[in-house]
Order: sequence, then structure tokens, then C-alpha cells
Amino acid sequence: MIISPNILYDTCYGKYAIAAVNVFTMEQVHGLFRAGEKANAPFIVQTTPVARNYAHPNMMLAMIEAAAKIYPKAKFSIHLDHGTESHAYDAIASGKYNSVMIDASHDSFDVNVNKTKAVVDEAHKKKVFVEAELGVLSGVEDDISIDEKSAKYTQPDEVELFVERTNCDSLAVAVGTSHGAYKFSGGQGIQFDILEQIQNKLPKYPIVLHGGSAVNKDDVKRINNCGGKLSEGAAGVAPEEIIKSISYGVCKINIATDTRILWTRVHREFFKNQPELFDPIIPGKAYMDAYETFMLEKFDLLGATGKASQFD
Repeated sequence: MIISPNILYDTCYGKYAIAAVNVFTMEQVHGLFRAGEKANAPFIVQTTPVARNYAHPNMMLAMIEAAAKIYPKAKFSIHLDHGTESHAYDAIASGKYNSVMIDASHDSFDVNVNKTKAVVDEAHKKKVFVEAELGVLSGVEDDISIDEKSAKYTQPDEVELFVERTNCDSLAVAVGTSHGAYKFSGGQGIQFDILEQIQNKLPKYPIVLHGGSAVNKDDVKRINNCGGKLSEGAAGVAPEEIIKSISYGVCKINIATDTRILWTRVHREFFKNQPELFDPIIPGKAYMDAYETFMLEKFDLLGATGKASQFD
């Protein structure tokens, strides 16, 4: 059952958060929907422009539509993550997405406002929800690469004017998280003073936390034990910080890196331990099972387990 994000956020605000998970493959779609139905937890399934280019937009949407039939009790939104103007317009025109993100955060404030407002105006004609971004996150995700020197925190004094001028429905903010597996190299963590100021400026307004993966240190070690070369100094968002952020108006928490690390760990271990095998179905099933377990734990962390019944 597809649900608009504004309904999800109005219900969860200050109580629990919605996991927004990027998917690229059939195994990930199965794992996400299977976990969502089993946990009775609402979620947001996200596709990025890179995922759409990899599988083709029609294939991505067909997998999601098929999953909705296979798992009829799942409650979810379909979201375009990190779209440019053209990506957002294409997703809106398709009639398949009920939420899009326009990411003009790398532009000046005024240009960001103009690009975002144009997308919002078009999206709202079709009752499509729009997420915008203010501030710049560091890290690497898909084809986005921003070094720490180029990142900048969201300025609380700008958020009220930005939302007023654009009429966007939710706002992704830069408060210390980052994209990719190389997070928090400076050890700063989430800047709750900034989050608090943003909430004071935008009371009851849904805030989005990008770069919400935890980066499981045990998974990183297991990957490296099987020939990987990931940095063992990488650190994600601590569970206690995720929980704390919810009380500051964070309604949506994006997850991508953790599912990629999980994929790598499952497949590296499988082929190292069973080098005589070559059938992709066997590790594929193992990944779906591991993905389901991961998402069940994530729904518990966010307080979303059992909450899908609120949307019956």
C-alpha cells in the first residue's frame, strides 16, 4: 500500500522515524519489502538516478510494483533520491513516484531556491511530495563526491526563509553526517545544537537525515579478512545519536551504505569459503536473508516496528 510521506511524517513526528532505503537490485527490493511486511513497519523505498541508469527506470519501478503485490501488507512510499531538475521532472511525469528529492544544495542559496520552487510547483500539481536539501554533506554516494573542505552545515537562520520561498514539504539538512563508508573521520558526530535551532525555526516540520548508515565495524573486518581493503577507521552514525535525532524532528533517515557493505560481506565470504561455486542464486538468497535481518533491526532502532497498522 503506497502512502504519501506527509501522512507518514505527520504520524511519526517526534515519536519514531521512517527508514528510507536506496535499492539497486531485485535482492534488495525483496529484502526490504519482506522485512517491512514482517515487522509491520512503514518504510520508504528509494531509487537514485544512478540506480535508474543501472537497471533502467522502468525495471526499477516494475520491481517495486511487483514487490507491492508479493508483499501486500507492506506500507511504503516511492521516492526519487538526489534528483536533478530533469530527474525530478521525469519522475513526476511518470506518475509512479509519490515523492521526489530535488538536490540543488551545491548551488547558491538563491539558485537552490529557484530550482527547488520550480520542481515543487510542478510536483504539487500531481500531489507529489518534494524533499529539498540545504547545506552540503561530505562523502561519496553514487556519482556524488564531496570532500570535507567543501561540505558545510545547514545554517539555521536560512531554513525558515528557504521553506517559505520554495514551499518544499521536507528538508534534508547537513548536521554532521556524511555519505558513503568513510564517515565522521573527524569524530564530530551529529551536531544537535544545529538540529535544535532548525527545529525551533521549523516546529513540527519534517527533517531528513542523509548519510544515516552505521557502518558495521564487524562487517568491515570480515570483508577485509576475505580480501577487501575497506578502511577500518570508518565510522557511521551511532545508534544512540539516531534515536536522539528523532526528538529533534528527524522523520526520515536515509540508508544506503550499510546495505552495500552487507552485500560485499555476504558475497566475499561466500566465494572465499566456497570457491568451487559460481551460482549467483545461492549468495543472492543469503543476501536477501541478511538484508531482511538488517532491516528488522533497523526498524526496531527507529521505533517503527508495529507502526504500519497506524495507516490501515
